[in-house]
Amino acid sequence: MAFSDQLTKLAARTREFEHRAAAAKAQSKVDLEQEVKNARESAQEQADALHARREKTKGEISEWWAKLGRDWRTQTASIRREVDKGRAAHDLEHAQHVADRADDDAAFAIDYAYAALLEAEYAVLDACLAHKEVDELSQASSNT
Repeated sequence: MAFSDQLTKLAARTREFEHRAAAAKAQSKVDLEQEVKNARESAQEQADALHARREKTKGEISEWWAKLGRDWRTQTASIRREVDKGRAAHDLEHAQHVADRADDDAAFAIDYAYAALLEAEYAVLDACLAHKEVDELSQASSNT
């Protein structure tokens, strides 16, 4: 998939997420529980696809990206286990603490995604530069 296609897909998903997040406040608890379940399944499917792509491109992507892919899978599994533990709130004070932490976690996840987007921008521009260098070297070698 071309970079521009990947970026279009990312932009569309971001718009969809923005609308879903705004609508979530007006949803019933039952509907929101289903939305959470669907979002978790979607995130897991994407994590699995990322893992499969990392495995398929082993040796083609830089080791640091491969390591990040492995770490991502481990970290998200750990985060989900902790979230599930926190959902078992038995009193109002604990439930409020869990909700406050969930807010902070969501804000950090958005910041993390933004940082990942900037890293992706750097990687795309660096790849374009690398191709320009190949073109220059190719042209220089054909002129000699």
